[in-house]
Amino acid sequence: MTNRMLRWLSILCGFIYLVTARWQPYPGSVIVKGLSVGPLAVLAFVAGSPLLGAALALSTLGDVLLDLDPVRLFVFGLGSFLVAHLVYISVFIRNRRRTVPFGAPRLLLAGLVLLYSIAVSVWLLPSLGALIVPVAIYMCAITAMVISAILARFENPWVAVGAILFLISDSLLAVNKFKTPVLYRDFLVWSTYYAGQYGIAVGFLAAKSKSPH
Repeated sequence: MTNRMLRWLSILCGFIYLVTARWQPYPGSVIVKGLSVGPLAVLAFVAGSPLLGAALALSTLGDVLLDLDPVRLFVFGLGSFLVAHLVYISVFIRNRRRTVPFGAPRLLLAGLVLLYSIAVSVWLLPSLGALIVPVAIYMCAITAMVISAILARFENPWVAVGAILFLISDSLLAVNKFKTPVLYRDFLVWSTYYAGQYGIAVGFLAAKSKSPH
């Protein structure tokens, strides 16, 4: 399967999962969900970026677990995404562009992300009950992932934008699950999540293809 076919398979399944949100779960929904980010993992492995592929594969596992049983498998899905974020952090630190200056906008954006995560965490923590420790650890990990993506200083904006969208998606999911219902939750959570993963994958691979070998 060519790179273009993998991208289109990902986009098609991501779109199908979005427009069928009101009927989920339905027979085969877990396959559609798995084939949304899964092909991006394959794309990364084929392109010679095994760590990126591993992060996307772990995210796919988390997607599948949460689709199979979002209640009983929640902690396992969360754990899969936690490890994915740790791998993402490693990817961004290893591939930071030292020749690109930090610049005030990047530093300001990283600071705003940190403040946003702190505010959301402080608001959510009293409602987490027995899940307070794993969710707090997860919030720290995804915040570090986003900041590392911003400070990696990729020339194209897609990696940083994708990481921020990922954070927004998980924030909406957490608010809906632990605090208060979010209007248009299914549409907002999935669209920001998928766009985030796609942006990270395609943005990183585009930057890698332009770097000297």
